[in-house]
Amino acid sequence: MIAEERKTQTSYDIAQIMGGLYGDGIIGLKGAFSREWAQQLGEDIAVLYQDALKRPGGAIGRGPKRHYVEIHPEGIRGFVELCTHPWVVAVCEAVLGPEYKIVEIGFDVPNPGAVHQPWHRDFPAPDDTIVGRRLNSLAFNLTTVDVTPDMGPFEVAPGTQWDLPDGFEHGMFPPRSLYPRYEERAQQKMPQMGDISARSALTIHRGTANISNTPRPALVLGVDAPTANNAERHDLQVTRAYYEALPESLRQHLTCRVVDKLEPIVQAHTIEGLMMGEA
Repeated sequence: MIAEERKTQTSYDIAQIMGGLYGDGIIGLKGAFSREWAQQLGEDIAVLYQDALKRPGGAIGRGPKRHYVEIHPEGIRGFVELCTHPWVVAVCEAVLGPEYKIVEIGFDVPNPGAVHQPWHRDFPAPDDTIVGRRLNSLAFNLTTVDVTPDMGPFEVAPGTQWDLPDGFEHGMFPPRSLYPRYEERAQQKMPQMGDISARSALTIHRGTANISNTPRPALVLGVDAPTANNAERHDLQVTRAYYEALPESLRQHLTCRVVDKLEPIVQAHTIEGLMMGEA
């Protein structure tokens, strides 16, 4: 149930989209979906999270009291609505080109007691960005709760997607000598249910400490340009019946395995530097 009053794809300002992602490295759309739609997403994630916690390797640690879970598209009821939302399509086409590929769907859960993560990127910057000065991937995020300052908001240092990774551990973790630069720029994001954001995963960011009594689940949708290879870190699967029922406009943008029976996902994108939290 997408919010009734939303813009058509062609009515979004392409220059504003590109300016935001090439400038700050993060943009957002308030009220993209109804609160009921976000609540339904939260219900689905809660079930998937409990299931993942029971399976060895089902939930990957991203720091104390913090997990990431990669899921199957058909595990949530709103996958088609999310991927075909006019703003999502417009952002993907503007930044990644008409042949963009959806390569990841999952969620993060910073639970009560989660601590500050170290500043980081989600993966090393590719040559497309370091040399070509192009963004070849995006991450979309949707909260399932109204975020408040005590819930460990996502914190981002705008403009840092272009920082060269000199001295970065594993190409992802900047030296502590650069922390003052990020803290000076830092913006905490407090989205509400129904909001959506798009960012470059190269923009330096971190999850902050969740001192509340409430988890802060957030859905993650990963999208690549044809020149990116992030699909190698993930295992997007759909059953044959589900795939055939998808709109053709969505099928052509999925990089996935079509299977007779869904298999448990073995998460390949671990980020060991996040396991201990900020030192």
